[in-house]
Amino acid sequence: MPENDRAPGTDGGRAALRADCGNCFGLCCVALTLTRSADFAINKDAGTPCRNLQDDFRCGIHTRLRTEGFAGCTVYDCFGAGQKVSVDTFGGRDWRTAPESAQRMFQVFPVMRQLHELLWYLTEAASLAPARSLHGEIRRVLGETERLTHLDADAIADLDVAAHREGVAALLARTSELVRATAPRKKKRSHRGADLIGARLGGADLRGADLRGAYLIAADLAGADLRLADLIGADFRDADLSGADLTGALFLTQSQLNAAKGNGATRLPSSIGRPAHWGE
Repeated sequence: MPENDRAPGTDGGRAALRADCGNCFGLCCVALTLTRSADFAINKDAGTPCRNLQDDFRCGIHTRLRTEGFAGCTVYDCFGAGQKVSVDTFGGRDWRTAPESAQRMFQVFPVMRQLHELLWYLTEAASLAPARSLHGEIRRVLGETERLTHLDADAIADLDVAAHREGVAALLARTSELVRATAPRKKKRSHRGADLIGARLGGADLRGADLRGAYLIAADLAGADLRLADLIGADFRDADLSGADLTGALFLTQSQLNAAKGNGATRLPSSIGRPAHWGE
């Protein structure tokens, strides 16, 4: 399905689902745990500021994260949850000048991040023309998820977000089935949750494939056709997407691409930016 087979005007809501670090109190640099690995150069407990966080809540090594051993930071995406918690939920009161709010803020952030990720997927689902029979239900769930993001801090922290995710996941799966049914392939392969680590899939026709939660770490996908493939939760760390076609791929996120390798010939959906390190 070409991208212009998506309903017009429904992708605009994603502007608020993109990280705006200038309006965030560095929450991802404080609230999350870091474990020393190939992705992070240090160990850091949740609630402890990263050593690279400056007084203005900016990263002191932002332009050198990969070379300084913090590649994981370049992959992480809060889907706009950082500014939502900082500006809306806590009314612009930061955890340094209002330390009494710090613990609750750090508890709310990961919950908000999950809700915003669901909003990303639901906004896309509402734009997919082949799933028009589900658009009413999708918009209802989208509205309910948005409502949850406007609750007060205590209510958000106490949310059973896992239960909400389960309901959304079922709806997205139904959406995926309708859209992938339009793929030209006669046989739709299911690789849901499959171990495809290091798989040689260069040039493969994966149109309409179910790759939900698949482990594609270091897989060779160069030149593969991933149009209409369901990529929700697929692990693309170090996967080679050089020359691959991901236009029209379902539920792809920026963080997935940031974890992969690609080049100027990789074709991407218009909603996703080309990672800067692909030019390295």
